[in-house]
Amino acid sequence: MHIVDDSEVNRVLTFPILIEAIEAAHRRPKIAVHDSYLGDDKGQQLVTRSAVDAGRFMMTKLYTSFPANLAQGKLPAVQAVCVLFDGSNGQPLAVMDASEITHWKTAADSALGAKHLARPDAETLLVVGAGEMAEWLVRGHRTVRPSLRRVRIWNRTMDRAEELATSLEKEGIFAEAVTDLDAATRAADIITTCTRSREPLVKGANLRPGTHLDLVGGFTPDTREADDEAARRSRVFVDRRESAFDGVGDILAPIKSGAISESDVLGDHYDLAGGKVAGRLSADDITFFKNAGGGHLDLMTCETVFAQLGKELR
Repeated sequence: MHIVDDSEVNRVLTFPILIEAIEAAHRRPKIAVHDSYLGDDKGQQLVTRSAVDAGRFMMTKLYTSFPANLAQGKLPAVQAVCVLFDGSNGQPLAVMDASEITHWKTAADSALGAKHLARPDAETLLVVGAGEMAEWLVRGHRTVRPSLRRVRIWNRTMDRAEELATSLEKEGIFAEAVTDLDAATRAADIITTCTRSREPLVKGANLRPGTHLDLVGGFTPDTREADDEAARRSRVFVDRRESAFDGVGDILAPIKSGAISESDVLGDHYDLAGGKVAGRLSADDITFFKNAGGGHLDLMTCETVFAQLGKELR
């Protein structure tokens, strides 16, 4: 059994490789998943996510959530490991440091959504939230939409937004921090959000025709990043139906209020990658994508890392 650390994960992965692998995996039979939780996301939490790609691989991801770590500035809020097994004989293959796997798979998940749903001529990306995922989301979206020429960043604390803008500028990306979220929403072609907000930040009334909305941060029934009007005005998609309907506020709340119905969630990655459902129908469509995550995406990413390492692990 091999130990794969974060540096090896970063050495072998690229977004083109991972996005293609995740899209291909969604054309195969659906991966079985199971999650369990101890504690809560407001304090201390241990989460176990297991996934089985029948006959190929099995995986369990263990991660902890300690939001208070952010205030102390010494450790990230989420820390994780993945254990990968051979799906044909049960042999343990690798233990992988999963902090970077989480970054890669989350951003690739959203990027695949944008590949199918965002306008091909999108130029302005608005990032809502300047936490550790924000830079990864920028890279993922720019991979599938190289037409993106400018990045605007809004965060509750301006300092974090300015720090991210400076970091992106060092990579040759035109980026700027903004203070008026409503105005930035009205000017964006793609909006990606990654916050722990319990109050909607993106207002549907501000979405202009053709916008693609990518919601990443909310993962509990009481977390919301966009209001009901955003869902009502949009063609709504998710990464996986089972994940999105399992306690995700940005999907369940507009259904509960009557802004949309379950049938208004038009499809997920399995539908889009398999060509079963059309994504964007016109340049003026507003598209809404909920990145709900799930162990299947961790497994797909671990499979890709294992394949890229290849002979190095033998």
